[in-house]
Amino acid sequence: MTTALIYLVEDDPEIRDLACALLAREGFDCRAFADAAGFWSAWTARRPDLVLLDIMMPGEDGLSVCRRIQGERPVLIASARGEPLDRVVGLEVGADDYIAKPFEPRELVARVRALLRRRDRADPRVRLQPVARHLIFDGWRLDLAARALTDAEGRGVELTAGEFDLLAAFVRRPQQVLSRDAIMDVLKGRQAEVFDRSIDIQVSRLRRKLGDHPREPRLIRTVRNAGYLFAADVEVEG
Repeated sequence: MTTALIYLVEDDPEIRDLACALLAREGFDCRAFADAAGFWSAWTARRPDLVLLDIMMPGEDGLSVCRRIQGERPVLIASARGEPLDRVVGLEVGADDYIAKPFEPRELVARVRALLRRRDRADPRVRLQPVARHLIFDGWRLDLAARALTDAEGRGVELTAGEFDLLAAFVRRPQQVLSRDAIMDVLKGRQAEVFDRSIDIQVSRLRRKLGDHPREPRLIRTVRNAGYLFAADVEVEG
């Protein structure tokens, strides 16, 4: 079994050394960085399996780093800012989980393992498209950074946050059957309870906004007893 690679970004040297040593003892390959610049240099050379990220750092902060990762890898924020609002902000910018410092070592390890299990459940059928700003399909253009959808004439189409996240999950994984569980994993647990109850409704709304016929959809197809498949070809642009 391949050892999971974890990138730890933490400006406090004591916490950085302790957390990295803890993860190494648990069998992980942990690489530690004091700031975002060092992290991005390593990220360019090799993607990790998970990112453990502090918020308050010199230079680029953790929230900005999380936004730029764009969900390509699981992110666990570990921050001294543990108020409910701080947690909400961290999750809203794309983090998969949030743990407050000082943390219990066993809890940190448990959360890391839980995120890796979630990733592994999705991986066999859910391989991400290369990270890009624009994904183009069937005349539509999805801007991941601006969270905007435009049609072939350049006109914007209004999507709710949930609809955008669901569409992005499909478009970044074309020609792959996604179960409802896999979709919820891809969406990083954000609004998981809502999606569990209404994912079919969300799909129906997306189809309408994309002009996808509900009875014979071309783009988002229902795969009986399996989930959904995004059937269009997707072009990736930077």
